[in-house]
Formats: sequence, C-alpha cells, structure tokens
Amino acid sequence: MPTVAPYGTWTSPFTARRLAEAGIGLRAPYRRGGSVFWLEGRPADAGRTVPVCRAADGTVRDLLPAGWDVRGRVHEYGGGDIAHLVDGFVFANGADQALYRVAGDGAPVALTTPGLDRYGDLTPDVRRGRLLAVRERHPAEGHGEPENAIVAIPLDGAGAAGTGMDAVTVLVAGDDFYASPRPSPDGSRLAWIAWNHPDMPWDATELRVAAVDAAGAPGTPCRIAGGPGESVVSPVWLDDGRLVFVSDRSGWWSLYVWDGVAGREPRPVLAEPAESAEFARPLWVLGNRDVVPAGGATLVTAFTRDGLWRLGIVDVDAGRLDTVDLPYTMIDELSVDGGCVTFLGAGPAEVQVVATLDLATRALGVERRAAAPVEAGYVSIPRPIRFPTGDAGGAVAHAFYYPPANRDYIGPRGEKPPLIVRSHGGPTAAAGTGFTPKIQYWTSRGFAVVDVNYRGSTGYGRAYRDALKGAWGIADVADCVAAARHLAAEGLVDPQRLIITGSSAGGYTTLCAVTFHGTFRAGASHYGISDLETLATDTHKFEARYLDSLVGPYPDRRDLYVARSPIHAVDRLAVPMVFFQGLQDKVVPPDQARLMVDAIEAKGLPVAYVTFPEERHGFRRAESITAALEGELYFYGRVFGFIPADPLPPIPIRNLG
Repeated sequence: MPTVAPYGTWTSPFTARRLAEAGIGLRAPYRRGGSVFWLEGRPADAGRTVPVCRAADGTVRDLLPAGWDVRGRVHEYGGGDIAHLVDGFVFANGADQALYRVAGDGAPVALTTPGLDRYGDLTPDVRRGRLLAVRERHPAEGHGEPENAIVAIPLDGAGAAGTGMDAVTVLVAGDDFYASPRPSPDGSRLAWIAWNHPDMPWDATELRVAAVDAAGAPGTPCRIAGGPGESVVSPVWLDDGRLVFVSDRSGWWSLYVWDGVAGREPRPVLAEPAESAEFARPLWVLGNRDVVPAGGATLVTAFTRDGLWRLGIVDVDAGRLDTVDLPYTMIDELSVDGGCVTFLGAGPAEVQVVATLDLATRALGVERRAAAPVEAGYVSIPRPIRFPTGDAGGAVAHAFYYPPANRDYIGPRGEKPPLIVRSHGGPTAAAGTGFTPKIQYWTSRGFAVVDVNYRGSTGYGRAYRDALKGAWGIADVADCVAAARHLAAEGLVDPQRLIITGSSAGGYTTLCAVTFHGTFRAGASHYGISDLETLATDTHKFEARYLDSLVGPYPDRRDLYVARSPIHAVDRLAVPMVFFQGLQDKVVPPDQARLMVDAIEAKGLPVAYVTFPEERHGFRRAESITAALEGELYFYGRVFGFIPADPLPPIPIRNLG
C-alpha cells in the first residue's frame, strides 16, 4: 500500500546526484558504413563533450582522449561542431576554438590557429578535399561585432606559407549571419542561408545559390526563396540537383523544392500539406538536420504537430508523406546511410537515445541511451492542455501538465500538490514531451509541473510565434499565469503553493511573473534576465538586435525596456526568490542576477544566490547540476515549511531565520 505523506516530502529514486552523474547528453548522431557516431556530453567529466563510435561489430569506443572537448561557440550557442570524413573527422575544440582533424586512429592535428576565430556548421566538400564552415571572427581588441563568413579549409594540411594550417579561403561574406553551406552532389553549386540585423533566423532569411568555378569559388548568387517576413531553413540537395528546403511562407514551416533552373519558383513538396505541422526548429544552433536526403527523390524528416514530434518519409515526386509509428515524441538530428536513418529520440517514459530505423523493414534499434531505463511507477506522463490566455478574441495557449507520480506515495486526503510552472528559454523555442529527468525529479517528490508553450513558442505556426513580437514580458507572462490559474481552478493543484521557474529567457519570464503579478508564492531564476536595457547593450552579436522585435528598437523605446525590467520594479515583488548563476556567462552576464538579489535583500524578502565560477550559459558539470536541483528543493522546503526526504546541503537564504 502506498504511504500517505505530504506532497514534496516523498522519497524518490531520481536523486539529483543520480540525474547529474548517471545521465549524459547525446547529440550529433551520424551513420556511415554500418558504424554509428555521436557526441556525449558528460557532466561527471567536467561537462566535456566526447565523440563516440559504435562499430558494426558492436564495439564502442571514445574517439578522443581526455583533455579534448568538442564544442563550438559560433553565436555562443554553437552547433555543427563536428564533421565526419571517410577516414576520420574534424572538430572544433572547446578550449581554443580551433579546428582539428583526426585521421584514422591518429592524434588531432590543427587545421586552424587558436585565437579569435570560431567555426560551426562544418560541412565536407568531398569533391574538392576541403571543409566548408561558418566562421565567426572576433575583433582583436575585443570591441565591436564579430564578422561572419562562409569559408573553406583544405583537409590535406597544406597551409599558407608552409605553416601547415590557416589556408582559410573566404567564399561568401558581407551579410551579418550565415548558416547551412551545402555543396550540390556534383560540386557545381553552393547553397546557403543568410540574414541580417535586426532579423533573427525565424523572422527573415534568404536561401541563395551560386555556381562554383573550377577553383572552388562561388559566383554571383541568386535568391531562391526568403526575404522580409519569410524564414527559410534546412536546404538539402537531391541526387538529381534539385534543392529542397523549409519555408514558412504558408504560415507553417513546410517543405518546398526548387528544380534547379534559374528564374523558376519553388513549389510545395506535399500534394496534401500536413495541416498544422512544422518541419523545422528555430535556428538557435547551427547544423540542424531535420530534413535529410535518403537517395533518389526520398527524404527523411522530423516534423511536429501540437508539440509532438514524428518521423516522416517523403516521396518528393509523388508529393506524399508517410509517418512512421515510433515510441518517441521528440525526434531530432537525422542521418541516413545504407537504407537506415539514425536519430535522437525520446518519449514521455523513454530516456533520450541514439536510435536507428531500417527504412525498408521499419526495424528499430537503440545504439546508446542517455541513462538507464526509468523505473515503472515513478514517471509522470504529460497531458497536453489548452487554456484561455485571457485576451480578447478567445486566444488560447498550450502546455504539458505533469501530475505527481510515485507508486510508493499518495498525498493526504484534501491536500492539493504544489505546482511548478516551467517557462522555457529562448523565448523562441518550445517545451517538448521527451523524458526530462529534471521534471521527474519534482513530480516523483509530489510536485505537479506544467511546462508552458506560451505565445511565441515554436511548433504552432508563424502567427503563434509572432504573437510575442512587441509583447515579451507581457504575453509569455500572462500565459504562465493563466496556466497556473487554470490548473488551480480545475482543482488539480494548491493555489497557495504556485511556483514559477525558468532559465535564461525563461528566467526573465519568471522574474516578470513574480514582480508584476500576484499569482505565484515563490520563484527560481536560473541565469535569468532582470534588466532588458543591459541585455540590449551588453550581449553577443547573434542576439544583439533580438529585442527589436520582442520589445522595440533601443534606445528609441527605452521606456518599454525600463517598464518591463523587473530590476526597476522590485518594490512590487513580494515573494521569496532563489537565483542560480554561472559566473562565466556571456549571454546573461552575472550582474543581472547580482543586482536583482541585492535589491530583493534590501527589501527584506527571503532570497538566495548560488553561483558557479566555472559555468557559462547553462550548467554542464555534474556538481553544478546537482547543487542547482538540491538548492532549489531546499529553498522550497524552507519557504513552504515542509521537510524534503533528501539529505540536502543547505544554501544560505538571506532574510529567512
């Protein structure tokens, strides 16, 4: 029989240390000749990212020794930081941002000089024996914006002036940003994505194609698609020279094909469009692989509908999409070879895996799990909910609700569980339903959780995404408040124990919610934004003009930046807060948290400030992940007067006896 115990005090198998040390982060799967490769982010190894290979005979080995860390930092978020070759691979090293080549079982050999350059979206140009990349060159004096370009790097090590490195040729330059340099199968053309301030890549991009001469230089480009009000991403070439891409010109990120003839307009791929479906993610990181060619006129693609991701096989000539039935609702980073697709998958009760699907037989296999399979009875399965935003016109917002779940416990009769409202980052991003250990950490202890896809989130069409334009700090906050009130009105949660938490942009939503609304009784900000003005004037190039659309042009609309910054309205904040901050964060500088903490302390409210000297934007080390989870639980226990079952190390809470 389950034990009756207050919510929040339940014993859980999901300990913070277990989640931090036993789990790994998986990304960038790649398939070649029966071998499968992927990257493992290892919190227990100081957050290092290691390339791993599972050979056709089943043996698994690391491809780099200790001391190497695959991590590019173009746009600060990186992406596309490894490229596989026939005889090895090239990667961006985290410590110095230089590119290194590994041939066979040899040691890494530098292709570029460590210094001011960063590289991402690494793409082999096999016919010319070179590597294409997006390069971000930072100014030597440390002031001013970096310059972005598409460059080519020879793979034979024949560098300039006999140095053996830095024979880097600029192929395309002049725009603020680039992504997806993709050579055609015959090498005669190059496609790429470009965009400029103040647009973000989900606002407006252009897909361009240029002929490539005998020396490998692209000629004058032509625009295939894109422009003001149209976001184009994910260009891929078919074997016959046609170019497939994703555009939101219809209001949804959908598939289009260009036949390769200059002057001809692209056409939709699907004869019957997949209604309310999107075939792309926002381009936060480089190297996205949501659409990949599978030979001939066949594509394999990931697409989302109502927040749930699926795998599809597309016949471009027939205009047909076949959906594959899989146990995953999060699918990402596809790679096709030998009639199989390898990808990242996760489901509500399925930990993240590197999986392989045989396209002919539909047989599914697992190459690697991010963690051990979860125990039955301790997993909360999310339920999608739609609820009114409170705005005129009957607008609705979306979320996933997770009830408390632990087979060993039930709550006391008449008691409702505390609710944690999760506000995702971005804010142009989305909450999904793949197994999330950090959510199960809370639900298995007796908390309810709601993961909100507020207006501005992706996966629900362009109109929903654009609904946050000019309304950041208002619409997203209102939707988080509405989600909490909706669940309280349904009798599912305790209206006196409503909590909100978020990271980065989600931390800003959190701080706005506790400052400008009286719904929540506590909050947790993980490297969140408190001062929009500082963010607008002290951030990296990629997001330097992001707030133009979310808030308004700065400094012309400085009034909006001040009015929506929690730091200027601390007198209205009346609930306890805990802050977690990496001191090496370049996206949200630590001063954002420190100033807020000092102001809350001066007001006499309970406040805690936990810092991590070695962390950047997002925590990668096991000890940091553990400390943040345990610190947040300790804080809620002290604030709401319950004693967690876990033996938690205390964190200093100011103004709380």
